[in-house]
Parts: sequence; C-alpha cells; structure tokens
Amino acid sequence: MSPNMNIESQQDDSLTDSNTDAAITDSAMGPAHGVGSEFEIYTKRFSEAQEATRAATWQVLCRDFLQQFVSASDTVIDIGAGDGLFLKNITARRKIAVDLSKHAKLLESSGIEVLLIPANEMRAHLDTQADVIFMSNFLEHLPDKKTLLDILKECRRVLRPGGKLIILQPNIRYVGAAYWDYIDHHIALTEHSISEALNITGFKIDKMIPRFLPYTARSRVGSVAAGGLTKFLVTTYLKIPLLWRIFGQQTFVVAH
Repeated sequence: MSPNMNIESQQDDSLTDSNTDAAITDSAMGPAHGVGSEFEIYTKRFSEAQEATRAATWQVLCRDFLQQFVSASDTVIDIGAGDGLFLKNITARRKIAVDLSKHAKLLESSGIEVLLIPANEMRAHLDTQADVIFMSNFLEHLPDKKTLLDILKECRRVLRPGGKLIILQPNIRYVGAAYWDYIDHHIALTEHSISEALNITGFKIDKMIPRFLPYTARSRVGSVAAGGLTKFLVTTYLKIPLLWRIFGQQTFVVAH
C-alpha cells in the first residue's frame, strides 16, 4: 500500500474521514467557527473514484478492525458523522450521528438517529448514556484546543462508566507540512498531545497506536484503487502491523 493511501474519517482529506459535505468545524461549536465554505469544500474534495475508495475502505476497516471495540448491543455515537461511513458499516444496537450538517439527516434512511447539534451540547439532547463514542478526523477541524478539551469533557459526561472513546486522528509528527494542505485544518496534534488531552479530561488510555493508517485518499492510489482492489489492499494492510510503522500517519486511540 502506498504511503499516500489514506483511510481518514468520512469527509475530510483522508480515506477514513467520515464527514462529507458540511461543516466539520461547525460540528463542534456552530457556524461562526467554520471557514464559511464548508459545503463547497466537502462536495468538491473527492472525485467519484476517491469516494468509491473511501467507501470500500470503511467497509473493511469496520469489519476487520473497529468492530472488536464495539459490541452488537452497544449504543454508539459518531461525532462529526458526515456521510456516516463508520455508522453504516459498524454493527451496534443503536447508532447516533452528531453533526451540524443538514446533509447528515440522510442517514436516517439507514436507521441511524441524527442529532444536528454542537458536539459540546450532546448530554442535553440524549435520552441515554453511550457505550462508545467515535470520532475520526474531527479534532483538527476545531477552532482551538479549549474547544477540544470542552468536547472531551462532554464525551466523558455522555459515556456510561467504563464506556469507550475511540479516536482516529492524523498525526502531524508523521504527516508533516501536508497537514496544512487543507484549508479547514486549524489545530495540529501528535500522539503525545492527544494523550495529554485525554488524561486531563479524565480518560484512561487502553490502546494507543501512534502510527496506524496512511493519511489521504487524494493520492494516485486513492484515485484508482476502488472496489475489490481497495478491499484487498486494506485487508492486507490491517493484517501486517509492520506496514503501519512504515506508512502510518494517523494515530488510533481507545480510552475509557
């Protein structure tokens, strides 16, 4: 797999970026904190082939790796869910998408509950505690680190005792200057700053993989490796941790 073959969440700059067309930054605190052109950014960022690559990547990533951290009986929240590729591919009893984009309402047709609210206001809008909160390629879009800490504190309030927070996040230590190639990136994080943020907001880290997934779908490989080829590449990559140390530019964390 190429070092540029990314698996970001669902909308951003990577294969695994799960958000697609509205303000990820706005998902945190409201429209005033976005760059003002989120719809244009996220509807034009990926080509049709790259979108196919992202969809195939999430199918394998959820099936072969992420599902081990989520039980079929769990209530799962995806913050900055965007086009919902994580929620669509994970098995859970109840799935809740938190986003400010009206586009996220389309996820309701897939049996996913949608809350169009700021991420730091979740507790007031939920009728239950969550077993798992997931966020992928979300934190770099926040306006500042105070907002980041506020959202982590809100996650702790929303999770049941012992509940899991799962974070997939580009790591500037390994991405380098390319981290700033996207106009909607505001803050930069490493595995150490993520760890510190989790520790000071009351979380204990269970699993930390500093170098896990490659960085971006906007690459030569990400443009052509769709469908079965993508699934084969991702399946193979996940089975060989040595490759993570070579090509990984995103950090994976599980905390409780």
